Amino acid sequence: MTNKEGTGGNGPVRSEGRDRFERQRREKLSRIRELGIEPYGYRYDDTESAQSIKNRPCLSELENGHIISGEEGKATSAGRIVLLRDIGKLIFMTLRDWSGTIQVGLSKKLLGSDSSGWPLAKLLELGDVIGAAGQLGKTRTGEITVWADNITLLSKSLLPPPEKFHGLSDIDLRYRQRYVDLWANPEVMERFKKRSIIVATIREFLCKRGFLEVETPMMQTIAGGAAAKPFVTHHNTLDLDLFLRIAPELFLKRLLVGGMEKVFEINRNFRNEGLSREHNPEFTMLELYQAYADYNVMMELTEEIICLLVERNCSGMQVEFREVTIDYTRPWRRARYAELLKEHSGCDIDDVEAVRAKARGLGFDEAGMDDVVVINEVFEATVEDNLINPTFVIDYPSSLCPLTRRKKDEPKYAERFELFVARMEMANAYTELNDPAVQEENFRIQLRGQAETMAKMDEDFITALKYGMPPAGGLGIGIDRLVMVLTGATSIRDVVLFPLLRPTKE
Repeated sequence: MTNKEGTGGNGPVRSEGRDRFERQRREKLSRIRELGIEPYGYRYDDTESAQSIKNRPCLSELENGHIISGEEGKATSAGRIVLLRDIGKLIFMTLRDWSGTIQVGLSKKLLGSDSSGWPLAKLLELGDVIGAAGQLGKTRTGEITVWADNITLLSKSLLPPPEKFHGLSDIDLRYRQRYVDLWANPEVMERFKKRSIIVATIREFLCKRGFLEVETPMMQTIAGGAAAKPFVTHHNTLDLDLFLRIAPELFLKRLLVGGMEKVFEINRNFRNEGLSREHNPEFTMLELYQAYADYNVMMELTEEIICLLVERNCSGMQVEFREVTIDYTRPWRRARYAELLKEHSGCDIDDVEAVRAKARGLGFDEAGMDDVVVINEVFEATVEDNLINPTFVIDYPSSLCPLTRRKKDEPKYAERFELFVARMEMANAYTELNDPAVQEENFRIQLRGQAETMAKMDEDFITALKYGMPPAGGLGIGIDRLVMVLTGATSIRDVVLFPLLRPTKE
């Protein structure tokens, strides 16, 4: 008989249905305790992953229907029951751990009818976490199986899993119940394992290049380093308003002043902005700084990091994402901001009236906007959707970049790039501004007209620059979006374990 209870493939059963299933499971919980068995177990030693068991060399020559005797054939596995077939004196179940699945065979003969083993086996259900130890073999159909002579209940599941274990298909429920999604949908587990590997690879790459990983404050007295709306909190003892950081930039640059010549941080930023398939208010960023470098060095570094990740995590340099194919083959295109604006909007960056006319044609109310803001609105509306393959957009208008060094021969442009992949901004980098007088003036210009906002001058950062910051290149890469394109995830929520969601309606 197949155990079929579940929540339904398209979401949870109604509350009363779930309550009924939970009552039934609690009845079995009581019966398990009557057997003298603790349903929420203890340490369970000597387990081997499902994949490791399946990869044992001794299985390669084993014929179907045979068991490996002796020490060589012993195996101990632990995991969640995701399939269960009770056919009387035999029970076949599939255990899932984070490496994959393994079949476990239970028989009255092996477990012994005069012990608690077989009675426990008959009370097990989908979703229960168990340990199983026995001899390894193959069934007549060739299925690798642990024929258990000992089973241990490690955790009794009181709520039923998705029906037939086809996985949660309700997207919103999957995000809210990631703890179910991870074991109900193996591809989700693989995606998050790959995310960890991607982050570890970045760390490995940078450490080999002589970068030092550091930690900077996530609560700051001034929200600086980017133009974004912060989250506000309050420290009671100091009676001090603090901001969850929108960027670590100004603190990392302080470390350059202090003599740390290559630093990086992989950590959270927080921006009190909207939700979309490409935006989460809490997101992970790699930010790094290298003394005596510039934005050209940062471009080379970005290409090397991302191409290494593609080589290690994808099947080739051409990667499918959404409805397009991205070609990561080096070298990547480098195109000036003004050239791309002309190419896709038809407007010359110096012909402000033509740009404003284009903006009106695109539906923007541009009358109250500064010229450079109008230019950037038109750029975003006409250019970004055309940037599929990795493209470095270089040399932004300097008035858009208050933390960036101007080009020596063209001061109206800044030595800044943004990397676009699959129509998304993936990275942002500068040749860093290190002149304290220019930086202070840029801050003042940026703050004009913001008297009613929380924006303030970071006087201590200006003081730090006055001590002398070496010329440097700085780079920020959005980890969540990078994982998206490398794993084929269509939404940022698919690569964030616990994304922020709208409250459920009662």
